[in-house]
Amino acid sequence: MEEAPAEERKRPREGDGVTSAAAAAGDPQYTYLSIADALKVPGVRVCIFAVVSEIGTAVRSRGTDFTLTLRIVDQSRMAGMSATFFADDTALLPCVKSSGDVISLHNVVITMHGEFFVTFNKKFSSFALFESKVFAECSPYQSSMKYRGSIDDKELLTQQRTWLAYNPLGLKDLELQLRSLKSDSTFDLVCKVVHVHEDSGKWIFYVWDGTDTPAAEFQAILDAEAVQSPPLLEGPPLPREVLCTMPCVGTVLRIYSNRFIKEVLHMQKGIYWARFCNITCKQEFGIWKGILLATSRVRLLSHEDGSVVDRLKMYDSRNANKVHRRPMTGIPSNVTDHEFSF
Repeated sequence: MEEAPAEERKRPREGDGVTSAAAAAGDPQYTYLSIADALKVPGVRVCIFAVVSEIGTAVRSRGTDFTLTLRIVDQSRMAGMSATFFADDTALLPCVKSSGDVISLHNVVITMHGEFFVTFNKKFSSFALFESKVFAECSPYQSSMKYRGSIDDKELLTQQRTWLAYNPLGLKDLELQLRSLKSDSTFDLVCKVVHVHEDSGKWIFYVWDGTDTPAAEFQAILDAEAVQSPPLLEGPPLPREVLCTMPCVGTVLRIYSNRFIKEVLHMQKGIYWARFCNITCKQEFGIWKGILLATSRVRLLSHEDGSVVDRLKMYDSRNANKVHRRPMTGIPSNVTDHEFSF
């Protein structure tokens, strides 16, 4: 989108106006709109204070720019909407530490392409990112060069943080770890994707969170044909060089998908944590198997996301103890570990 002509820029616009008194004092004052209200004025530059619910990754656009898409929510629209950013360099794009962090957007435009979304124009838009914690600093941990804070930022930031504290993203009561898997139930799983395999249009995600899956029940097989060729593994065995990169402590679970998801391109790098939303799992021949449903979604997470940090702390604590490094399902309730020197 090209910058508005000079004549148009002289007209006061919602979200782009600075009062003369505030300007004289050197403190710009912006009119912020809720997401629901911003949707009512497509094509107009607006300012929005919102919470980042989903984090994307930077990719090269069809032109010379890099682009990044975030999903933002606020009290007026819990379903949220996408916000797309463009920059000449990935370092100029928002680098969100954790989902739930607050973003301030100045002079962005609501556009329509299949659905309404926020467009960030590198010529005149600006942004700032703030931590989500209620008692965190009010200064942004990242801001674009054109961003100028306003006198209302602190109050709006406090409002978003307080709202988020009482309305956390996702459903924590549906969030499980590998150690607490339940058959034939739907839940969210926060885990690191250590490998991705594609076979004839079907995808297998190898995921890990530092814990062990519960002991699986090995059902008696009455079908003679099934005994001869039990489907223990789907897809070819992984090569040795891939297996050597797998974590030594904790279960690596396979999650199967019959459809392509756009996050695959990033998860193939083996460095990303993700939230698998609304998935299910079952036991098959004594092995746990995760399944992506038609309603399942995958959200990439930052290494500084609260759920990721919690799991890494648990893993570090477990890894520091020789007894706890053993499979969790095989540890007796009272174990004394002895070391003998000869």
